Amino acid sequence: MSEEFTDGVLQLRDGRELAWRMRGTEGPVLLRIQGTPGSRIARDPDPSTQGRLGVRYLTADRPGYGGSTRKPGRGIADLADDYAQLLDHHGLDRVAVTGRSGGGPHALALAACQPDRVSAVSVIVGAAPLLAEEASRLVGINAEGYRRAEQGWEALHEFLVTMRRRLLEDGMAKVLDDAPADDRKRMADPAWQKGNAADTAEALRQGAEGWTDESMAMHGDWDFDPGRIRASVVWWHGRGDLNAPFTAAERAVARVPGARLEVLAGEGHFATLAHTEEILQELLSRT
Repeated sequence: MSEEFTDGVLQLRDGRELAWRMRGTEGPVLLRIQGTPGSRIARDPDPSTQGRLGVRYLTADRPGYGGSTRKPGRGIADLADDYAQLLDHHGLDRVAVTGRSGGGPHALALAACQPDRVSAVSVIVGAAPLLAEEASRLVGINAEGYRRAEQGWEALHEFLVTMRRRLLEDGMAKVLDDAPADDRKRMADPAWQKGNAADTAEALRQGAEGWTDESMAMHGDWDFDPGRIRASVVWWHGRGDLNAPFTAAERAVARVPGARLEVLAGEGHFATLAHTEEILQELLSRT
């Protein structure tokens, strides 16, 4: 079941196209919002996880990634309506949602802006607004990206054009060679590298513009009110994360009514992939 998928393109009300993938043919649907940069083809490290859970995965390319039309100047909350239209297209009233890394704030925005469409949320190593001292401790690519974003879209885009080329030529493991040891161990796995390379190539095939738009949208405070979220929220985060600092996650969780923080002690950004089945089982228990 988990290896079967259907791809499609939805024309949105404003004329843009939204590329999506439904993986699996039976069971309840989980809307999975991938990280930054990422595409609809992102998959579990262990493909058998989905079969054991008995679910379907619905994913979509955010604007400017993969097969989805770019939306210059877009925010985070803008995408809540895109996802609502995607759910309508598939005849889905309410779904459980996961948001990993840069997908985390998008999952929360959907729950805040479309509260009747979301039953439960799991944020996994989610990105959150940073303090200057937190930004200075990020892994190199993220620290420089934050500095460039402070200068504006053009400065950030110039940097991400170079990073796009490095990612496509050298792979994530080499670009993040200053990541914590547990992250480097995860990225050294050939199977992970193969899957990540395919996902990155699809995500960035249009260029670095969508990546830049998204990074600017997440720079600074959120453009939605997390206090409006009614769905249950569990946020999973490692204390050793240098891509998305743990202290920023703590502040973000405190802004979401009733949210619970699950601490993965000593773990980094990518090592949490080893907990995928545990995280999804917990999410399903709340739906």
